[in-house]
Amino acid sequence: MKIINKALRWLFFAIIIKPIVKLVIGLRYQNKPILPADGPALIIANHNSHLDTMVLISLLPLKVLHKVQPVAAADYFLKNKFLAWFALNIIGILPIERQSERQTKSPVEQCAESLKQGKILIFFPEGSRGEPESMSELKYGVVKLAEKCPEVPVYPIYMHGLGKSLPKGDTLLVPFFCDVVFSEPLHYQAHQDNFFEQIKTRFDEMQSSVKLPKWD
Repeated sequence: MKIINKALRWLFFAIIIKPIVKLVIGLRYQNKPILPADGPALIIANHNSHLDTMVLISLLPLKVLHKVQPVAAADYFLKNKFLAWFALNIIGILPIERQSERQTKSPVEQCAESLKQGKILIFFPEGSRGEPESMSELKYGVVKLAEKCPEVPVYPIYMHGLGKSLPKGDTLLVPFFCDVVFSEPLHYQAHQDNFFEQIKTRFDEMQSSVKLPKWD
């Protein structure tokens, strides 16, 4: 069964998601792509849309797909059997409990364990989806995770446009260009008090670097 699910996941992203992202949404790279070639690695990105995860996975080569794990809310994606199967086996999520009374271990511990297994985690430091094309305050969990796995590079990515294609609460996909900005990876140093500020500054720089047409 694992082999079948692995094959289905590969086919889903190779035949459906990558062509949709390329042809229907359309990606515009604002700079040269900087992505992990292997795990462990931590990709952090802003979060405006359900499309965010699919686009981020589509950026990576198919040869590392089996290592990619988007961090996602268990209470949302495991609420019925089909969605749970699809989320776990096709999207490949790492389900975490957001509600403390349900947690058997902390979300940071879960993510750290996954990184120690060589995974490429996709992590949204804002927590949940924000308003279209507007970044919410970053949460400190990303720093706690980097502190637990200081050897793991952190790859910030900023996306613009997906909040218009499929914003929170909408179910109708509207074709709209997605602008992607990549950043050199960050590395946590022991007792680095300003790492959180480095992450926030990097996102501010990426956001301000997006060059949009006058009509956008």
